[in-house]
Amino acid sequence: MKKKALLLYSTIDGQTFAIISKIVLRMTEEAEDIEHEVYDLWKMPELDLNEYSTILMGAAIRYNKFDKPFLDFIEKNYKTLNEKNSAFFCVNLTARKPGKDTPETNGYARRFLAKTPWKPTLKGVFAGSLRYPRYTWYDKILIKFIMWMDGEKQDLSKEYNYTNWQKVDEFAKEFIALTRK
Repeated sequence: MKKKALLLYSTIDGQTFAIISKIVLRMTEEAEDIEHEVYDLWKMPELDLNEYSTILMGAAIRYNKFDKPFLDFIEKNYKTLNEKNSAFFCVNLTARKPGKDTPETNGYARRFLAKTPWKPTLKGVFAGSLRYPRYTWYDKILIKFIMWMDGEKQDLSKEYNYTNWQKVDEFAKEFIALTRK
C-alpha cells in the first residue's frame, strides 16, 4: 500500500509556494511510492486527515506573524497532527542571516514551536524573498525601512531571492524519508 502525504502551505508573495513546489518536484522524481496532494490553506477543501500518513505545513511570516488560515488549521487539527509524522517549515527574511536559519536559532520558528500544541517531527526554516515591484507603496516603504535598519540598502525596483535551494532539497529528502516510515 502506498503512503500518502499531504502538503499544505500559506504563502504571501509566492515564495512558500515555490518552496513547496520544489519539495513536490523532488517527491515526483524520487518517491513514486508516495502519493501526495498539495493545497493552499486559503483555498483548501474539507479533508479527512486520517487518509494521510504524513502532513507537511509551510507558512510565511509577514510583519512578525503567520497567516490566519495556518494558525486556524493547527488550532483545529493539532491532535491529529501530533498522532502522525508531520513536518513544518517557516519562511522569513531573518533566515537569510547566518546563524538565524534553523528552528533552534530563528526567533520566529523558536517562538512558534514553543507555544504551539503541535509538535512536528521534522522542522525547517528557509529564507524568503523580497518582491518590491509587486508590493503596495506602503509595504515597499515599510519593508525597505526594516531592511535599512538591518544594514541593507535595496532598490525598490528589484526582486531579491534569499532562499537556499540546496537546503530546501535536503529538507525534501528528509520529508520523503519521514513519509516512508
